Amino acid sequence: MATTTTTVELGERSYPIVIGHGLLGRYDLAAHVQGRDCLVVSNETVAPLYLKALTVCLGGKSVASIALKDGEAWKTLSAVESILDRLVESGANRDTTVIALGGGVVGDIAGFAAACYMRGVGFIQVPTTLLAQVDSSVGGKTGVNHPGGKNLVGAFHQPRIVLIDTDTLQTLPDRELKAGLAEVIKHGAIADAGFFAWLEANMPALLARDPEALAHAVRRSCEIKAAVVAEDEREAGRRAILNFGHTFGHAIERCQGYGEWLHGEAVAAGMVMAAALSDIDDEARGRIAALIESAGLPAAPPKIGSAAMSAAMGMDKKVQDKKLRFVLLDRLGHAFTTADFDAQRLAAIVAAVDG
Repeated sequence: MATTTTTVELGERSYPIVIGHGLLGRYDLAAHVQGRDCLVVSNETVAPLYLKALTVCLGGKSVASIALKDGEAWKTLSAVESILDRLVESGANRDTTVIALGGGVVGDIAGFAAACYMRGVGFIQVPTTLLAQVDSSVGGKTGVNHPGGKNLVGAFHQPRIVLIDTDTLQTLPDRELKAGLAEVIKHGAIADAGFFAWLEANMPALLARDPEALAHAVRRSCEIKAAVVAEDEREAGRRAILNFGHTFGHAIERCQGYGEWLHGEAVAAGMVMAAALSDIDDEARGRIAALIESAGLPAAPPKIGSAAMSAAMGMDKKVQDKKLRFVLLDRLGHAFTTADFDAQRLAAIVAAVDG
């Protein structure tokens, strides 16, 4: 598989997404580091696997590191504080670069710390999970969870480069791989019906970790997200479509307890719920549910209680003037954001989470 590059076009903040196999240990990442000092933020699972290879990519740079605890439950302000403490201890200046090596949790925490330290230092994403490679590493959203809701505390802070070595997916646990496929499916559902059909035909190859299939899924997902982010960097309009299924999914995560259901698992069930709220035909709804099930993901939410679910949805970041707004489909491959939805249909969908 050849190395490919997709650019996120944001003027002076534009950056490349470099995708290929075997990049860790041989790609010249040092060329994207402004100063001499780097802090690699990873976790206790990923650091033993890939920190050494990443350090080779940084050439003669001075590299410090910190390994966080692994999991969504640790995506907190305390974790950000530990990174800031490490930066201070290492004498980091404004030309220091923070490098996230890991999944979406690591990337979000590290990016938020980079945005905060000295009002913003350089940031690089090296995502090692499928979910991070196709979604969270691209677009500059950083942040942490709050007991009141998912990702309520954060900042926009674009990376200088996203370096995706698809070989890291070979060490990913099956559950994490499937969770990442939820975001891949989302991209097809909201923006590319042809890609959605390709996923229907190639899901067995993706689950078998076929390198070419995975590379195509990562590349097309990044192309779709890069185009949306370039059009609406700070989610003033169109970018909200990337949250298809997330209003329901984030509420599931909060009500279950962060980490009980993986983000992708919650989004998968959330997409089926959002499709049920959408004015699309039954065939399209059925295809979405069937593809999610074929990926080994849940197509129905857990029994968390409709009152709790409704309260959690009320803290969604798309809420405006206390009105819920949802990302819905008017056809497969085309999404939009609206506050004009069928309230009775929503009540019936939410009632499904009652035990």
